Amino acid sequence: MFCGSHRGGQDAYTAAARALGASLASAGIGLVYGGGNVGLMAEIADTVLAAKGEVIGVIPEELAKRELAHDGLDALHIVGSMHERKAMMANLSDAFIAMPGGLGTLEEIFEVLAWRQLKFHDKPCGLLNIEGYYDDLLSFLDGAVSQGFLYGKHRNLLIADSDAERLLHSLEACAPMENQ
Repeated sequence: MFCGSHRGGQDAYTAAARALGASLASAGIGLVYGGGNVGLMAEIADTVLAAKGEVIGVIPEELAKRELAHDGLDALHIVGSMHERKAMMANLSDAFIAMPGGLGTLEEIFEVLAWRQLKFHDKPCGLLNIEGYYDDLLSFLDGAVSQGFLYGKHRNLLIADSDAERLLHSLEACAPMENQ
């Protein structure tokens, strides 16, 4: 899970984090996320924990020192760098979802998406597109296809939906790369 260390400017983002957390827990799907106790990260982690789901956090030591680490998780891995964090999160995860967030969220989802395009992994990648937050980004990717910088089959590796349950079902049904 990649999402904001802030809650954003709309209550819909917090509500969506809670809805996704509830959907994950009810489906028996564990959460791997950045390990923070702030923003949408804390909302989704707390929701999964309250529903007795498993939550694993991965946080760089520098952020943990700033007292940003969530202390109530099933497991919290403290690593030396953001690079180590992203590698560990990728190894621990079966799929990737980005909710609204800032530069870090965008960087993280695009890195795992590029890794999937290059067949470094075969894990589905999705966007929970709350209140049209990612509409412009999705249009940009469609433009990259029309301009010849991105193949349509690679654009289609990023699944977007505004509903948490539908997004989870789409990610579960995602075909392996060799079939796309």
